[in-house]
Parts: sequence; C-alpha cells; structure tokens
Amino acid sequence: MWRSGLRQRVKELLMILPPSSFLQPSPSPSHHLAITKKPLLGLANASPCSAVTMSTTTTNLDEIFNQKRVLRSKVRKSLKAMDPSLRSQEDDAIQSLVSEAAWFKCSQRLCAYITCYALREVDTSKLLSQILQNTTKDGSAQNAKKLYVPRVEDKNSHMRMLNISSMDDLIANSMDILEPAPVDQHGNAREDGMCVMLANDPVDLFLLPGLAFDKSGRRLGRGGGYYDTFLRKYQELAEERNWRQPLLVALSYSLQIIDDGAIPVTLNDVPVDVLVSPAGVIPISQAALNRFCCLYSSINELG
Repeated sequence: MWRSGLRQRVKELLMILPPSSFLQPSPSPSHHLAITKKPLLGLANASPCSAVTMSTTTTNLDEIFNQKRVLRSKVRKSLKAMDPSLRSQEDDAIQSLVSEAAWFKCSQRLCAYITCYALREVDTSKLLSQILQNTTKDGSAQNAKKLYVPRVEDKNSHMRMLNISSMDDLIANSMDILEPAPVDQHGNAREDGMCVMLANDPVDLFLLPGLAFDKSGRRLGRGGGYYDTFLRKYQELAEERNWRQPLLVALSYSLQIIDDGAIPVTLNDVPVDVLVSPAGVIPISQAALNRFCCLYSSINELG
C-alpha cells in the first residue's frame, strides 16, 4: 500500500499527465486568437555563394520580421482584452503547476524573469518568493536555491542575469521594469561573480516570458532579441564547459498558445523545452522528456 501511495505522490510531483493532457484543448471562441497559418520561411538551406541567394535571404528575413510584427500586434490586442479575473486565475494555475513540479523543486540554480504587469506577462511573484525562501546567505543548505534575474545593459540585445537574495535587491528601470540594482541591498557594488555567465556551476532551469508560443517549442518574443541572444550565449558556455543544458520553460496564458507553424522563425530563435499553461505541463524537447523520465525513475526507485 505504501508503494502505491509513493507512486501516486511521484506522479503529482512530476505533473506527469495522461497523454491526452499533453495537448492543449482548443481555447473557447471568446479566448481564441485567430491566426492564419502560413508556411515558414526556412533559412537553413540559404547559401551566401551568390548575389541572388543573398537577395532572396534578405527578402525572406524582411518577410519573417513583418510576419512577426503583425503577430505581435494581434497577441498584444488579445492580452489587452483579457479579463483581469481570468488572468488572475491563470496566473495562479500556472504558478501552482510549476511550484509543484519535481523538475522545479529539484532545481538549485534558476534564472527567472521579474513580471512586468504593463507588458501583461504571466505572474512569477509566487515562484520567486518560493525560490528566495529556499536560499541561504552562505549557500550551505543542501536544497538551497540560487536565483538570477535579468538586467538590461543596452539597446543592442545585451542583458545580464544577476544573482539576488531578496526582492529588495530590485529597482525600477526607465521602462518601470524591476531589475537588479547596480549595488546590493547593503550598498555594496555587485561583483562580476554575481553574473550567471561567470558562475562556477550550471543553471538548471530558465523560466521564460514571451508573447506567443506553440506546442512544437517555438517562442515569439517582444522583438528586442534579449532572451534569444542571452540563451544562445549561455548554451554555448554550457557546451564549452561540458555542462548539462538548462531546461527552458515558457509560461503562457491560454490565449498565447497558437497553431503550430503560425510563429515565423529564424536560425537565431531559441526553442523552448517545456510549455506551461493553465491546461498543464507540455514537455516538448527530447531533453525535457528525458529529464522528466529520469526524475520519475529516480524517485520511483525509492519504492
């Protein structure tokens, strides 16, 4: 009997859903974002060997960027029209799914965004509080977590992920978005060691925002390129150091999930591994499936 109870608890921890639950049910007409499905403009076969090819590539990029602008406009309008009470319900549902997931609980070093309500991003406040409650000043606790959050450096898609130990470490920037202050809560200048790119240990998990997502892992950002640029650099760093790649988890309202293939992409766009919406957790990449199965097997061995 105790084995049966343990297995049930494992399923709850991992948020392993029945196969049918991995597929998001179609949103109701009032919440559905109608997007015309267009073929993706692939750049993988583009060759710089001729002027004609270069011209075609430039045209393709221009069309992709135009498609992205149109899609962003539609999603923003849908988010603006979203009922506040529904948004609050979905915020709670998404954060509960993440906080109860074993892949979140087992992560010790996390990068996460600070919610900007003006941008209508999925709320992360409860998750950040949970992470910060599990930190220690000296990092001596076995289950201590370390949190890194973004700080925009310039208008050229450059940002850093800096360690914070309290929400008091944050200040509002010129766009009224909270980010780590140049000095910590004690007035000491932040050292380079506070930057995740210079840390001695790998990040386990990224919690990512975005404007639109699909179930194949495509993510539409807000056009600045900050996350794609940073994630590419971090993935290269992890490969150089022979670290396991971090799990990239996107948080999404129901209306932000659109038809597969409706998000145009370029080679610089980084796909996500996991999509979390109020309907449940959708593991997308093979890395995510492997991580989930590994956690399930590890805990199941306790029985």
